[in-house]
Amino acid sequence: MTRKTPGARRPRTFLLALLTLFTAGAATACVNDDDRPRVVVTTNILGDIAQEIVGDEADVTVLMKPNADPHSFGLSAVQAAELERADLVVFNGLGLEENVLRHVDAARESGVATFEVGKAVDPLTFQVHDGGPEEEAGEPDPHFWTDPDRVRKAAGLIADQVTEHVDGVDEKAIRANADRYDTQLADLTTWMEKSFARIPERQRALVTNHHVFGYLAERFHFRVVGAVIPSGTTLASPSSSDLRSLTQAMREAGVRTVFADSSQPKRLAEVLRTELGDGVRVVELYSESLTEPGRGAGTYLQMMRANTTAMTDGLSGA
Repeated sequence: MTRKTPGARRPRTFLLALLTLFTAGAATACVNDDDRPRVVVTTNILGDIAQEIVGDEADVTVLMKPNADPHSFGLSAVQAAELERADLVVFNGLGLEENVLRHVDAARESGVATFEVGKAVDPLTFQVHDGGPEEEAGEPDPHFWTDPDRVRKAAGLIADQVTEHVDGVDEKAIRANADRYDTQLADLTTWMEKSFARIPERQRALVTNHHVFGYLAERFHFRVVGAVIPSGTTLASPSSSDLRSLTQAMREAGVRTVFADSSQPKRLAEVLRTELGDGVRVVELYSESLTEPGRGAGTYLQMMRANTTAMTDGLSGA
């Protein structure tokens, strides 16, 4: 039998010591991570905006995955628990996150600070002119982000909420982030105005998958002719009479372009093309969700620039 010398045991002892130090360090890191301030955001559009404001001052957790539908996405048990461990929960509200709002309410009841952005940025009400549900007309429209000026207001309010409710952040850093992002949003508005100026006024008419661009229409002087799904939510379904009403409205308005959300099936928009002939164009937009980075709309600024270009080209005949 070969006898092990004391020197042969040293490498093992050394490795055990290293493992002990690594484990202790990892445990300390976990504690430190737990001690980091936390902001949890429901939708990925608001998540991107909040991350621009928060920067490195806190951990920002976004619950909604890229390309998801805010009207229908749900939470896992782990995600629901994230809400109740947050220092601040930022959510769109106005009924947008239909399957998530009860979890936000539970977090609020447990003492977590919550901020409903949509309610704080002078929300519009739905104006349904295409045979849509009468009960929806007059209800608040949650899609405020299609107006970059309202996003500027939202970003400033998020900065206020973070500095008020999230302990341990550097207020000067938060304000500096907010000022930098405000400049970028102001530049976006100016660029959108110049881009849309290429569209003749008589051609500024929108037909979309569902009612999502009311704020953009008001801000940049478009007419909303109608929507394939005559509702503010993708969970509704059109009837045959809805489609007949819309095709008639499109003929009367001379509209030949339908804008469909890139993350939603375009079958219904294709139905309109069948009804109105091959001259109808179906143009994809990013209306309610960001994409993965590098896929066209990884940030709010990229999304709005991509949509503006697509709308301008689709309506000006470029």
